[in-house]
Amino acid sequence: MATPYAPKMVEPIFERIRSHDFHPLEAARRTFTVDRVRGRPGVADLDDGDGRMRLSAVRDLIAVALRDPWQVATGLVDGDLAVRYLSAAALGVARGSDAAEALERVLVEDLEPLARVYAAIALGESGATGSLEFLRARREQEAHPDVRHQLELAAAQIEAGATASDAQCDAFLRSRKPAFGGARAGDVAPDFSLEDTQGRAWHSTAARGRWLVLVWVFADWCPVCHREFAELIALREAFEEQGVQVATLEAHDAWRARLMVGREIEPELWGSRAWFREVYTERIWWPHLVDLAGSVGAGYGTDPMAFAVHGEFVNRPTTVIVDPEGVVRFAYRGTFWGDRPSIGTTLEMIRTQAFEFVHVDRLSAHT
Repeated sequence: MATPYAPKMVEPIFERIRSHDFHPLEAARRTFTVDRVRGRPGVADLDDGDGRMRLSAVRDLIAVALRDPWQVATGLVDGDLAVRYLSAAALGVARGSDAAEALERVLVEDLEPLARVYAAIALGESGATGSLEFLRARREQEAHPDVRHQLELAAAQIEAGATASDAQCDAFLRSRKPAFGGARAGDVAPDFSLEDTQGRAWHSTAARGRWLVLVWVFADWCPVCHREFAELIALREAFEEQGVQVATLEAHDAWRARLMVGREIEPELWGSRAWFREVYTERIWWPHLVDLAGSVGAGYGTDPMAFAVHGEFVNRPTTVIVDPEGVVRFAYRGTFWGDRPSIGTTLEMIRTQAFEFVHVDRLSAHT
């Protein structure tokens, strides 16, 4: 793994994080971002810089952690919450298992669930086998549902021997501001190639001559995403009749993306139905693509790490429709996790060639 920019010290990175004015977290669960102006969950400003700051900070911290994980581990006890969770995030991607004990302490001592979420994720990604019994025991003691879920996933990832991949690390290290864009109606859609959850390469040019719908989803814990999957399953024939290729994309590493489509464990989610193995593995007919570090999404304007939902920083919910000639006809970036057209509405836009939609609860970009 190589990076064209390799900072040697963490303190300038930490100071950059501390000086950034991130949108706040809601007061109750402390795992959802709230727009600082509107006081509602989400972020209205589509050009908000929070996600790019987080992505660049994680990139630079990974570069340090690959040489000296202990230097990055000092951020786990910083007085600034963003420094703590971003340090944990970087240690996970860099597979900093040497810092496992420090990450365990975060799970025991840190009062902020966001920091505990990322400590759990990091232990799973780093393959900290010595932490397996700790994670199982800690899950029984943890009261916060979002943290408890990540503890379950971390233990399962370690058991599966599925550490963070070199490809994921490289994708973070190569992320650069010029890569961020925002495909708009009338633009030629950026071509890309990604692997699906079975490791097969999928090229966007394969859809040329047909309509293409791209839907960026969040994670296994997202009920909105699972409703979209259910709609896609129900509307398969309708999409095929209209000559539409659909691809869903997830800005996680391969193990987490496979979890989303029922190819790993079926986690015990709060208030969940039987979402995964029994239905998904047999009925998902579209490619679910692994968008490492949100690298493809960045070019479409998804803003990876835009805001926290259930304790994870996620891309903006984004739906893009590309016509058979490869031209973007509709590009919608959401202001909160439920803000985008349903799958049925997306299909209807293609049928009618009327590409207009605004969610009824969309956060206004104007004060």
